[in-house]
Amino acid sequence: MQVQNRITSKLEEAFSPQHLEVLNESNKHNVPPGSESHFKLIVVCESFQGEMLIKRQRQINQLLADELANGVHALSMHTYTPAEWAEKNGLSPKSPPCLGGGK
Repeated sequence: MQVQNRITSKLEEAFSPQHLEVLNESNKHNVPPGSESHFKLIVVCESFQGEMLIKRQRQINQLLADELANGVHALSMHTYTPAEWAEKNGLSPKSPPCLGGGK
């Protein structure tokens, strides 16, 4: 199974998110074509209500510990409650361009 699919499945099972995006941004970095090393996550979940950002991110890091230890180099996380997501009009920050790796 592709890394992106494993991440998606794990997040869906653990959080039952109202909105989920798992974006493979590896092509924006100096890695071989087809790599799955750089991901951006957008997770909108009711269970994040009342939790600090760091706790939300720690939960995801723990859930994806195997992927982070085995090939996932970078993981950008944007975690929201449904109300926070609505305040942002369903938009997350754009990823900055890669500045390293010779690209």
